[in-house]
Amino acid sequence: MDEDDVDNSRASLIEHLTELRKRLIYCILAFLVGMVVCFAFWEFIFQYLTDPICNALVERGQACNLILIKLQEGFFVAVRISVMGGIILAFPYISFQMWRFVAPGLYRDEKSAFLPFMLASPFMFLLGAAFAFLVVIPLAFNFFLGFQQDSTVLGPNGAPPPAAEQPVTEAPAVEPSGPSIAALDQNIITSAGVTFQGSVAEYLTLTIKFILAFGLCFQLPVLLTLMGKAGLVSAGGLAAFRKYAVVAILTLAAVVTPPDVITQVILFTVVYGLYEISIFLVARVERRRVEEYREQGIHFDDDDSKSGQDQGPNAGETGTGSNRKEQHEPAEHSNDRTT
Repeated sequence: MDEDDVDNSRASLIEHLTELRKRLIYCILAFLVGMVVCFAFWEFIFQYLTDPICNALVERGQACNLILIKLQEGFFVAVRISVMGGIILAFPYISFQMWRFVAPGLYRDEKSAFLPFMLASPFMFLLGAAFAFLVVIPLAFNFFLGFQQDSTVLGPNGAPPPAAEQPVTEAPAVEPSGPSIAALDQNIITSAGVTFQGSVAEYLTLTIKFILAFGLCFQLPVLLTLMGKAGLVSAGGLAAFRKYAVVAILTLAAVVTPPDVITQVILFTVVYGLYEISIFLVARVERRRVEEYREQGIHFDDDDSKSGQDQGPNAGETGTGSNRKEQHEPAEHSNDRTT
């Protein structure tokens, strides 16, 4: 490599870095704009995020009150909500900037293959997040709130105290005319009460974990189909790996979801259904690949086509390499023939 080639490579690298810096600046500005917008409406967003816990508490006749354990907790909750909202609002624009940076280096067939996955990925994430927020989170919170219990107070003779001596579960606005200290000393508390007093930060953390977990799980068909398109996995391999996938999905359901059988069964059913859909999509990609090879004049026997569908890219890469070689050789042979 001479000095001119080195200078040209340096110039190309500098141009790519300059373009990357410009795209990153655009992405950061879009994120900041979305963050400022969400910070202005963080209370409305927070009220929407607390709908599942409030509905579960109202069904039990309890007030929906979350507490601030730390003095600065409310401010950081608002910041976390604005950051999450800013990422969601700016994600379409960030994806567009990523595409503008990557697209010039791709061929036309690569663009047509990669673009659907970029569009399907945010859609599947939003679908998983909506499923978690509307279905899984209410079930999980109902399960968690089921561990509450009321305190039991008995009188001196084992009978319930009079109505005036019943314990007050919530502090009223005015001072109640309850029993005297001597009357309370005569009563016997047989069991302590357990009441939910949730922290704002802890509730937001748990909700975000559910949303992220299901959003990422719903990326499974997109990821496996893209890997099948690249030749990294095959439908036969995924089908043979099915029994191990069942164990992995059950483990994931036990770790991600609360110890509630209903929630775990729902997550297992959804993720395993997505796994079966991924096998179908990968098999469809392999059939299209075989059809393209046949159109190019590369024919497979029955055993070769089956091995190509089972092994994915191995047979396809061989055919592709021979096809590319055949595309370059005719020009050389035609020159030899003319001479």
